[in-house]
Amino acid sequence: MLQLAAAGSDDERLQRIAKICGEPFADQAIFLEHETEGVALTGWIGLPTFNRSQPDMQYWFVNGRSITDKTLSHAVRHAYRDVLFHGRFPAYVLGITMDPAGVDANAHPAKLEVRFRDGRRIHGIVSQAVEVALSATRPGGHAASLAPVARDFPQLQGVMSLPGSHRPGAGAVRESLAAYQALSGATSAALDINKEQVEIPPLGFAVAQIGGVYVLAENANGLVVVDMHAAHERITYEKLKNGFDDRVLVRQPLLVPVTVAVAKNEAELVEQSSEVLEKLGLLINRTGPTTLVVREVPALLKNADAEGLLRDVLSDLAQAGHSNRVEDACHDFLATMACHHSVRANRLLTLDEMNALLREMENTERADQCNHGRPTWTAITMAELDRLFLRGR
Repeated sequence: MLQLAAAGSDDERLQRIAKICGEPFADQAIFLEHETEGVALTGWIGLPTFNRSQPDMQYWFVNGRSITDKTLSHAVRHAYRDVLFHGRFPAYVLGITMDPAGVDANAHPAKLEVRFRDGRRIHGIVSQAVEVALSATRPGGHAASLAPVARDFPQLQGVMSLPGSHRPGAGAVRESLAAYQALSGATSAALDINKEQVEIPPLGFAVAQIGGVYVLAENANGLVVVDMHAAHERITYEKLKNGFDDRVLVRQPLLVPVTVAVAKNEAELVEQSSEVLEKLGLLINRTGPTTLVVREVPALLKNADAEGLLRDVLSDLAQAGHSNRVEDACHDFLATMACHHSVRANRLLTLDEMNALLREMENTERADQCNHGRPTWTAITMAELDRLFLRGR
C-alpha cells in the first residue's frame, strides 16, 4: 500500500513517480512539456542510458485516464530509434490533454484503449516532441545554448577533420597545449583567475589520448573520458542525416519490378495511401485484388529487399496510420556510411583535433550516444577520484 500525498509541483510529481518506477528512473528522466494544435503533452521520459529489456515501464494517460495505445507507443519508439540498442525499450510516464471530442474513450469495454479521431496527427505531435527532447542528450545537458570558448583560444574551435586529412604541425600542438595550461594551470588559483575570462565547456579541454581509443579531458568537475570513434560516428551521422533531410527523396526505378501477394485489405490500404507512399519514395501499383507491384524505391535503398520493405510499411500504416520504415532504412544506410568514415582506433590525434572533437560533441544532437546506442563519454568527478585514492580519510 502506497501513501501518496497530493503533488502540487513537478518536483513532487517526480517524487511520486520515483515511488512507482524507482529512484533510478527519476534520476535519469527528462521532463517534457509540449503544447501544439490544442494537444498538450507532459511527463517524464527516461534517458537512453535508462532502458529496459521489456516495454514494462511505459505509462500513458489521456485526459487523466490510464490507457494503452499502439499509436502512442509507436510514436515514442520511433523517437528513440537513434539512441537505443536494438531490442531495448524506453521508459516513460506521459500524459496527453486534448479536446475530448478528438478521442473515443469507448473503444474498449474496460476503457483501457482509446481511438483518436486523427491518429496520424497525434502520432506526429508525440513523436516530434519526444525526439526534440532527446536531441538535447548531449554534453552539457538540456541547456538551450552552451557556454562559448573564449576568443583568446581560437585554435580550440576547429572542425574535426576526417581520417587522412591534414593534421596541424608541432607549432599548433604547442599553442593548444599552452592554451590549455593557461586555462587549467598547475594550481587552483590559476584556474580561478581564468574562470573570470572563460566558461569551461561541459567536456572541458583535452589533456591526453590513451590506448589510441579514448580522449581524456578535464572539465570543471573532474575527468572526462571520450570514446573518440563512437563520438565522431555520431557527429558524422547527424551531419549526413541533416543533408539527407534537406533534399527531396530521389526515387530509383527497379530494373525488374517486384510483385507482392498481399491480403485484400492491404491492397486497398495501398490505394488509399498512395500519396503517403509516394512521399516515402515508393511507387506501387495494384494489379489485382490481392497483387501489388513495386516499381520504384528510394535511390539509397535500390539494393534493399523491396518486398520486405513494403510489408513493413503496410504493417505500420495499418497499425498507426503512419510509417517511418523508409526513413529509418535510409538512416541505417547513412549510419553505416558514418561508421566507415569516422576516425578509427589507434589513430593518434593532436590536442587541436581532440579539442575540436569535444566542441563538436557539445553542439551535436544526441551526442551522448553513438548510432548504436552506446555511450560516447563518461565523467568521473573529483570526489569520486578522491574516494578511489582514500583522500580525506
